[in-house]
Amino acid sequence: MLEHFCECYSDLSGLILCPVLGSITPLFIPNSRIRPIRLIGLCASLITFLYPPVPRIQFDPSTAKSQFVESLRWLPYENIHFYLGIDGISLFFVILTTFLIPICILVGWSGMRSYGKEYITASLIREFLMIAVFCMLDPLLFYVLPESVLIPMFIIIGVWGSRQRKIKAAYQFFLYTLLGSVFMLLAILLILLQTGTTDLQILLTTEFSERRQIFLWIASFASFAVKVPMVPVHIWLPEAHVEAPTAGSVILAGIPLKLGTYGFLRFSIPMFPEATLCSTPFIYTLSAIAIIYTSLTTSRQIDLKKIIAYSSVAHMNLVTIGMFSPNIQGIGGSIPPMLSHGLVPSALFLCVGVLYDRHKTRLVRYYGGSVSTMPNLSTISFSSTLANMSSPGTSSFLGEFPILVGAFQRNSLVATLAALGMILGAAYSLWLYNRVVSGNLKPDFLHKFSDPNGREVSIFIPFLVGVVRMGVHPKVFPDRMHTSVSNLVQHGKFH
Repeated sequence: MLEHFCECYSDLSGLILCPVLGSITPLFIPNSRIRPIRLIGLCASLITFLYPPVPRIQFDPSTAKSQFVESLRWLPYENIHFYLGIDGISLFFVILTTFLIPICILVGWSGMRSYGKEYITASLIREFLMIAVFCMLDPLLFYVLPESVLIPMFIIIGVWGSRQRKIKAAYQFFLYTLLGSVFMLLAILLILLQTGTTDLQILLTTEFSERRQIFLWIASFASFAVKVPMVPVHIWLPEAHVEAPTAGSVILAGIPLKLGTYGFLRFSIPMFPEATLCSTPFIYTLSAIAIIYTSLTTSRQIDLKKIIAYSSVAHMNLVTIGMFSPNIQGIGGSIPPMLSHGLVPSALFLCVGVLYDRHKTRLVRYYGGSVSTMPNLSTISFSSTLANMSSPGTSSFLGEFPILVGAFQRNSLVATLAALGMILGAAYSLWLYNRVVSGNLKPDFLHKFSDPNGREVSIFIPFLVGVVRMGVHPKVFPDRMHTSVSNLVQHGKFH
């Protein structure tokens, strides 16, 4: 097996191995030498992001086929193989993952003083698992890898969380997502018994009966809906965000929430097209309820992190409306908001982290007048708030407008409710910014005022550049995705 792996070692396997090697190296360094450990972790994550033969340079957008395909015989007697490959849909999720991990290491540079070696190792293992998820072309391993991501996330929330409820939040996050995925495992075993393989390329050409499709779709929906998350299985997300450290919230908003929507795009929609069309009214109903409900709930929250967490639920359910609009506008428009969601809420969580580091509270009522004491942070927060409102010229606007167009072609009422959710989103975003930045200072509660230092500003810059880059010059994204999205629509006979 080792010889076969060495023979197939290429672009994707090298990309995946970089964080693995980086996570192993600190284990041989004493805990007392925390600075070399941090530098090794940061260098490993940067090398992964700047990997020389990185697939984004060699990627061919003119074909919908998976590229850089590699195969490793994992369980050959069961016809289960370790298949890797990327297309126009998965390419940008791999890039987003490699972009966020170095930032998360920098975020915890000075704050993670206890168990610093373990934090670096957990971060790099998490990167390896998430890259492998987006490159995986085998449903069984696609089930195994996202569940493996739960372990480092559970440790990060439970060990480096900020309050006493962190253990409860970690278990809630772990059990919700794990139990929901059990049904997907049953569906994969049923597919394996029927077809004799878990190769996605073969399964996409396999026709299941309509009754079998509906059963398999429901089983996969139970897994993916928890990860999005959709109402009513969303309650774990606000708790996890509130208790997680800032770096944990950044990566949780950036990548794990995309595993559910990516699973819909990669497996549920193309493999079970008839069941997808039958379930569209159900998805529309759940998503519309989630958008309105969480938008109204957001305006009632008093914790800064909970406000951002509930707004994340609303944005991700807008994505599900686009994905289940059976047209190119809806499905193609749902991918850029997922990428934007990896930037905008992450930047907002960083802003909250800066405030919490100085004042040790996240309650809205204690804040006010920050513009006079922290002008740089106020400017950064304003830019992130505009993006959270899906203002034109920002990354969020790139996809949410096509989603509304695609949804309107299918159901005008759902499109109207989604647009109403965007209006409510603008309302609570402006309300939050006004409460924190404007008004009078409250020196009775807050005493230490200091703008972000050089390290903190350098962390914000990539997010702001990415948000503006996607909003002002978005052509690169549809150019890379269009062929894969068109193939998905045609394969599902949605056109």
